Formats: sequence, C-alpha cells, structure tokens
Amino acid sequence: MTSSKDILRRLEGGDRRSIGQSNQIAALVLKRSAFFGELIRALRAPDPLVRMRAADAAEKVSLERPDLLVPFKTELLRLLQEATQQELRWHLAQIVPRLPLTKRDRLRAFVVFQLYLQDRSSIVKTCAMQALADLASTDTELLRPVLELLRKYTRDGTAAMRARGRKLLQQLEAPSGAKARVLFRR
Repeated sequence: MTSSKDILRRLEGGDRRSIGQSNQIAALVLKRSAFFGELIRALRAPDPLVRMRAADAAEKVSLERPDLLVPFKTELLRLLQEATQQELRWHLAQIVPRLPLTKRDRLRAFVVFQLYLQDRSSIVKTCAMQALADLASTDTELLRPVLELLRKYTRDGTAAMRARGRKLLQQLEAPSGAKARVLFRR
C-alpha cells in the first residue's frame, strides 16, 4: 500500500532534466485523490527536484480533476506570488487559471503573471501568456490589457512566445460565438 511518504520518496533523485516518476504519481493520485494534498504540500519541499516533480504531477492531476484544487486555493495563490523556481512557476501558471477565482483573485493572478513575463525562462514567459489568456477568457475586464500584452510579446518575445501569442490572439480575437467554443488548453 502506498503512503504519503512513499509518494514524496518517489519524487526524489536524479536531475532536473528528468520528471522522474511524476507521471506514475499523477496516475496514482487520480485513482486515490486523498493523496493530492501531499503533492500540494510538496510544492514547498526543501528539495527543488521534489518541488518540480510535485508541480508536474499536480498540474497533470488538475487537468483531469480541477475540483481537487479548490481546498488549496489560498495556498496556491500565495505560492504563485512567492515562487522563484522556474519549473514551479510554469506549472503554477498552468494550474492557477483552473481554480474558481473571484474577481480579486483574478486581478492578483493577473499582476503576478505580468511579472512572470519578465522571468529569464522562456517556458515561464510562454506559460504566463497562456495563463493571462485563460484569465481573460473568463473576465471581460481583463481582455483589453491582456490583448495588449499578448500583442507586445507576440511582436517582441522569444520564438516560443511569438508562436503562442499568435495562437492566443487568434483565439481571443475570434468573433464572440467562436470564442465561446474555444478551449484554452495547450
């Protein structure tokens, strides 16, 4: 039988180029959702490899079961602001828009994702662009400033940012009937 200590132990070891057993852990947590809290707690583990892999597994689980995020909303929003590790940041950029966010929460996330656009990691920047588009898709007041940011980074960003920006702009600028059918998934 798997315990919470087993989950954390399975996230250890190796190097940053490997996701280790995070796919297996995500599959396990999808079967036994009681372990999801262990993944969230591991986002603050002292070991950066454990944090990275826990974030990867939590992101994969939340794609299938966003409802599991709800009890951890406050912690995830706090961590979104505090995270400095690039792997944690890019996974949080994928996770946070899946939360049921209030207007205030969306504005808070909007500000943080703008800061993420200044990260040295192109992956963090690209994930932040996606997160901003996801927020704008549920908050019309954010649509205009997000479109402005996306246009800027589609013009001036890295190759990955330009490619993602073109896709996001096309989706956000679609006629309202078509935009309603667009899913903001990667």
